[in-house]
Amino acid sequence: MKNSKYVIYWLLTGCALIFIMVLVGGITRLTHSGLSMSDYKLIKGTLPPMNEQEWHDAFELYKQYPEYQKLNIHFGLEDFKSIYFWEWLHRVIGRFIGIVFIIPFLFFLLKKKLDKSTIKKCLILLIMGGFQGFLGWYMVKSGLVDRPDVSHYRLAAHLTTAFLTFAYSLWVALDLIYPSKKEVNAGIRNIIRVGLFILMIQIIWGAFVAGLDAGFIHNHWPLMNEGKIIHETVYIEQQPFLKNFYEGKSGVQFIHRYLAYIVVGVVLFIWYRTRKLVLTPLQDKGIKLLLILVSLQFLLGVLTIIYAVPLWLGVTHQIGAFFLLAAMTFTLHRFTK
Repeated sequence: MKNSKYVIYWLLTGCALIFIMVLVGGITRLTHSGLSMSDYKLIKGTLPPMNEQEWHDAFELYKQYPEYQKLNIHFGLEDFKSIYFWEWLHRVIGRFIGIVFIIPFLFFLLKKKLDKSTIKKCLILLIMGGFQGFLGWYMVKSGLVDRPDVSHYRLAAHLTTAFLTFAYSLWVALDLIYPSKKEVNAGIRNIIRVGLFILMIQIIWGAFVAGLDAGFIHNHWPLMNEGKIIHETVYIEQQPFLKNFYEGKSGVQFIHRYLAYIVVGVVLFIWYRTRKLVLTPLQDKGIKLLLILVSLQFLLGVLTIIYAVPLWLGVTHQIGAFFLLAAMTFTLHRFTK
């Protein structure tokens, strides 16, 4: 670890920046700010409008697209500035992450601070980061054509890639922090893998909920509405039937609600299967952390639904998913050779 200290700091800094980007991205989505920057300028777009004329030009460009024409025609320049800020900040952080990754990577490469295995992993990270940037542009593009909102599929792809890039960055850092091999229980490892897979599916459906604004309906718990476990709109909103569960607001929320119980159940099963095993201190901490975070995340999900997604709760719930993924990644790493 000593020889890789600065590489580890670099990777963990990348993790922290991705966390900040996801946080700002959540605020951007919940404040409906994501379509405020109607064009994409890789270099020039780093700076916001610097004078009244530039603000006027940006606002006039915004007026040419569906969000203004169909939803925000009442907006004045000051209203536009308030939503512009979050999208601008989100994009600037994305550019900054690229700089923070590429420049130190080239430095460590030239100084021969990276072994072959780490170089390969970092190249994968580079590809994932570039793809993440492309998906951000591809997502915004979908909201500039006919409807004043982005595709929930593209939103899910953009968010999921960010989560996966974070998880893999953390994994590469953990490989350097804990380089020694260890004996592991293959059965437990496989259960955690299943848990990680189900958690990623839940994150995808969470993005569907965000993209379809499906958190603003059925604001009851534990039932979807008073006296109803399954609201009738779950299965009649879309045709054919299965389309309800990935394009219907009620169906998407239904999947997200009940996947939450499965995620909690899998974490409890991991704890149950490991409670009598002799664990290393870090394995034990990982399991305990999973129990704490999955409980907190479940509570945040319930509150987010009951209170119809207030900004602070929606963002906190997304942050909870981020930390739960980090804990699952860490725990899996501790049970993997």
